[in-house]
Amino acid sequence: MGAGAGTGRGAEDSAPRHDRDRFRTFRGRFGTPTAYGLAILAGGGCTFVALASSTADTANRVAMIVFGLVGAVIAWRFGAVRAVPDPGGLTVINYAASRRLVWAEIVTVRFGPNDPWVHLDLADGDVLAVMGIQRADGEHGMAEARRLVALIAELGEAAEPDRT
Repeated sequence: MGAGAGTGRGAEDSAPRHDRDRFRTFRGRFGTPTAYGLAILAGGGCTFVALASSTADTANRVAMIVFGLVGAVIAWRFGAVRAVPDPGGLTVINYAASRRLVWAEIVTVRFGPNDPWVHLDLADGDVLAVMGIQRADGEHGMAEARRLVALIAELGEAAEPDRT
């Protein structure tokens, strides 16, 4: 018997787990940890070299630390790309901007063979990249794109009758 057996909570525990799995955050499998590692390496490495250098003057040390920190911030931002689904919609966080969408706004999902990430065609005519679902992730990226399509099909169409 499992831990929840006999407590009468088996069915209650499975519904939240299903929702947690369904509404898992979309993020790159390889790009995200690589970007975070690069951020730490850039910031820490440049700071270490600047402080350990015996020949650099103060201005050069400061410039090297600032350079490393700017590189770290840029790499960190690359690692922060994701898409966060919830019952009300999808929040897409890309490199430079974030956008909140309700499910009914999303018309189609495109993930062509030459696309580096998923693109959403929106009801207002815009196209929005979802950089959290990446071609570089191989089959995992394709599975995540299918999961997004399933969420849109289920929640996007259900929201349309409410708008009339």
